[in-house]
Amino acid sequence: MGRRTFTTNVLLQGVTIESLSPGDGVNFPRRGDTVAIHYVGTLLDGKKFDSSRDRGEPFVTQIGVGKVIKGWDEGVPKLSLGEKAVLTATADFAYGSRGFPPVIPPNSTLMFEVELLKIN
Repeated sequence: MGRRTFTTNVLLQGVTIESLSPGDGVNFPRRGDTVAIHYVGTLLDGKKFDSSRDRGEPFVTQIGVGKVIKGWDEGVPKLSLGEKAVLTATADFAYGSRGFPPVIPPNSTLMFEVELLKIN
């Protein structure tokens, strides 16, 4: 039998979600929830600028309350527990015209491969 691939695209203003593998389809983070996420962040040219996987520890944050970039605040609540996806955030949903020197240039669209590990 052939290998089944799973991809779904969800388009929101400023962020695109490409699901790589489904989560449980039941548990979704809500505004103010604390989530644990593994991620690898890259520029569009593929250059990695950050990775929780490289550090060996998931990133833990509140979601939907402005503690992370807008692309995450908008995109992560669309993921269900256990889901792996690529979030692509336009510059206005990432670090905008200021960038994050020296690793993220101004006006950069960013890609994050994420895995939603836990919702508290």
